[in-house]
Amino acid sequence: MFNDMMHILTTQSGDILTALREHILLSLMAIVIATVIALPLAIALMNHRRAGEWVLQVAGVIQTIPSLAILGALIPLVGIGTVPAVIALVLYAIMPIFQNAYAGLTGIDPILLEAADAFGLSKRFKLFRVQLPLALPMIMSGLRIAMVMIIGTATLAALIGGGGLGTFIMLGIQTNNNAELLIGAILSAALALAFSWGIRLLSKLSVRRIGVLLVSAVVIIGGFAGYRAINQPAGTITIAGKLGGEPEILINMYKDLIQADNPKMDVQLKPNFGGTTFIFKALQGGQVDVYPEFTGTVLQSLVKVKGSISHDKQTAYKQAKTLIKQQHNLDLLEPMKYENTYGLAVRQADAKRYHLQTTSDLLRQSAQMTAGFDPDFYKLSDGYPGLKKAYGLNFKNIVQMESSLRYEALANKQIDVTDAYTTDPQLKQDHLVTLADDKHFFPPYQGAPLVNDKTLQKYPGIAKSLNKLSGKITNQDMIEMNYQVTVQHKKAAQVARTYLVKRGLIQ
Repeated sequence: MFNDMMHILTTQSGDILTALREHILLSLMAIVIATVIALPLAIALMNHRRAGEWVLQVAGVIQTIPSLAILGALIPLVGIGTVPAVIALVLYAIMPIFQNAYAGLTGIDPILLEAADAFGLSKRFKLFRVQLPLALPMIMSGLRIAMVMIIGTATLAALIGGGGLGTFIMLGIQTNNNAELLIGAILSAALALAFSWGIRLLSKLSVRRIGVLLVSAVVIIGGFAGYRAINQPAGTITIAGKLGGEPEILINMYKDLIQADNPKMDVQLKPNFGGTTFIFKALQGGQVDVYPEFTGTVLQSLVKVKGSISHDKQTAYKQAKTLIKQQHNLDLLEPMKYENTYGLAVRQADAKRYHLQTTSDLLRQSAQMTAGFDPDFYKLSDGYPGLKKAYGLNFKNIVQMESSLRYEALANKQIDVTDAYTTDPQLKQDHLVTLADDKHFFPPYQGAPLVNDKTLQKYPGIAKSLNKLSGKITNQDMIEMNYQVTVQHKKAAQVARTYLVKRGLIQ
């Protein structure tokens, strides 16, 4: 494990520093904005107890809303990237800052306040020289709590293209790469400790100096945000990809193909964007112009299909292309050759020993085999229940296990067969064989670019560039490329370009 972590640190140091910088920026922006909102609000309401309690209840309700729900709701309103991430973090940070500041200000001994009034102190002088200094320990405690909460929650920004250390955590979970996961988690924890220590040092300063630092932070962050907004290039095409090595390979191919035909076109990539729901909303809202999707996902999750889904590749693609255009005004361009669909995988030695090439071949041996399935695959009708009915499979024993563990269990002979995605790099890494779905039970999942129609109207040449991948990339090609990125930790951009050059698709 240590060697794996050191390898990632040396080969991906640039990506790690970028993610760390993004995480720090997100956290600083959120804590400063939340403080600017919550602290004045606590001061304004410290003499209005009923209103203060009402604000506390509202802030408490916001905290109970799942962060993913807030991020999903913000995408149609403010787009993707840093803005929705900061808004969500601010909403979560307001509660501890306001609560502690309000409690500190309202908990001051009334005798001290009466003494201040007896000396004839003005309200402003009393606030800055008496009330805020006395409440400062509670205020700083609230800031520390909020900061730790922000740094932890900021890892979810990766799901909407906001970057940060969450990218490594999400990738580590998805690919069962504990080294990547630990790097993201350890750096997040270290960042939380560093900020907590910094706030503790800050608490030793006077109220006036803290105020000066807060105002300076607001000016610097506001100026930086304004600079980025002004200098955002016009006419940019944004290509996003879901979590994982495969989508990152494809979006780099898309970029290279587009820029090969249009060298002056500005193309921005947003890898590891998150799940289908987030990226699809971003495409509909115009924050993303293109992303790689699958025909099966379109038919199963993104459109309403009357009747059954065809298991013929060409028919399924035409059906998906027609329905996504009719229902969402999006364009599904021509598909590649490979399919990333479900399949059953066995060890290579067992495939040779029992002459297993298709799922039907498994029937004569299944009674002596133990299967290990992902819980969703085991329960859903389009998973094992339907597969069992179609092929008549009857395993000796079936265990349910997390998807990240099933390949390891198969390689270690704890199980004999498992569900697999047909382009997973573990198939190559663990020398596994995917059995052909000879009865075509699983619907086709061919990869194809899904494009916003407005983008195609503005840049019609994009379709010609991306359609150069039509009929290209076999399952074996994709397994090999996934292996290079996920297991060998090669750069997705390098792997994508090498493929395109070898196939003569770019110079």
